[in-house]
Amino acid sequence: MVIAEEAQRLRSIPASGIRRIFEMARQLEAGGADIIHLELGRPDFDTPSHIKEAAKASLDRGEVHYTSNYGTPALCQAIARKLARDNGLTYDPSGEIVTTAGAGEAIFLILAGYLNSGDEVLVLDPGWLNYAQVPAMLGAKAVPVPLAEASGYVLDLDMLETKITPRTRGLIFNSPHNPTGAAFSQETLAALAGIVERRGLWVLSDEIYEHITYDGYRHTSFASLPGMRDRTFLVNGCSKAYSMTGWRIGYVAAPRQLIAPMLKVHQYLITCATSFAQAGAAAALDGPQQCVADMTLGFARRRDALLGELSRIPGVSCSRPLGAFYLFPNIRTYGLTADAIAEYLLRSAHVAVVPGSAFGAEGEGHIRMSYCTALERVIEGGRRVAHALRDLAVRGEP
Repeated sequence: MVIAEEAQRLRSIPASGIRRIFEMARQLEAGGADIIHLELGRPDFDTPSHIKEAAKASLDRGEVHYTSNYGTPALCQAIARKLARDNGLTYDPSGEIVTTAGAGEAIFLILAGYLNSGDEVLVLDPGWLNYAQVPAMLGAKAVPVPLAEASGYVLDLDMLETKITPRTRGLIFNSPHNPTGAAFSQETLAALAGIVERRGLWVLSDEIYEHITYDGYRHTSFASLPGMRDRTFLVNGCSKAYSMTGWRIGYVAAPRQLIAPMLKVHQYLITCATSFAQAGAAAALDGPQQCVADMTLGFARRRDALLGELSRIPGVSCSRPLGAFYLFPNIRTYGLTADAIAEYLLRSAHVAVVPGSAFGAEGEGHIRMSYCTALERVIEGGRRVAHALRDLAVRGEP
């Protein structure tokens, strides 16, 4: 007997393509398969010890209760110091910062606080699933702005302007970019800021990968550009740079007058981020940063190794990413959908990758490979993929 039906607004929203592959991989592992996980954006490094010790000390002090909706004063102050130190930005820790359950909740708070039914928001395609699906949950519309592989996924600003309508309220983007690893230049960001100001838009700038960059690329916070602080919701967190994905600590910084609607949603959604995890996050932001540099160096080695393996596969091309920890190889020459290729690689090679179509229409013909596991496993995964694709080219349909 069915006692409840799915809400109509959810019926057009697909389940996460990332989690679907992950669950399929778990089932194969339960049957004894040796799966190489290249699907999750989850660093395999342990959280640095000084961060864990700070959280343990917080527990020992009995800090196990609700905190302010904004977050603990210690963490809000640490975030403000981080933004000043790393990004040249000044935010008041007592009213312009909200600590959240990961960057994902921060994104939800902003969109729930500022999108009405029928509103439009521009999103990059391909792009992280939440950017498109959360607006849909809220009755708004995510309008895709294609990123072309041929141009290295550089944002086409002329095309972006053609997507703006009277219903457009804002733009969501992240740089470095998930899933391609592309990173926008200073010139592109400055030109984008000009469009944002001229067209009266706000920007949700997800900067979760800001410290994971390569080949001399230096991140610029969008809010630091002239005139953009008052138009930007700056989202970040501790998950990626400090290998704290399970701690679920993110934050949003914005002008004081923009905080109230987000705080209202936050109050009814989770009340506050976990108290003792906030103590660990404060230690992460205020403490030694060599751990971040060391992890990024490890990611760079994995990136180069996986690119090397892919370069030896006939018919596969892949842009060289400047940030994050993903490759987004083109597999169109095999004549199958991204979903079919991903499932084939999982079942035949026991390598979990994400179909590019999970990230939007422009992701079709690609797979996303996350190099968030040990170097030897990344290399072995690349070799398994190479063998499976060569076999596919000979045999045809999987």
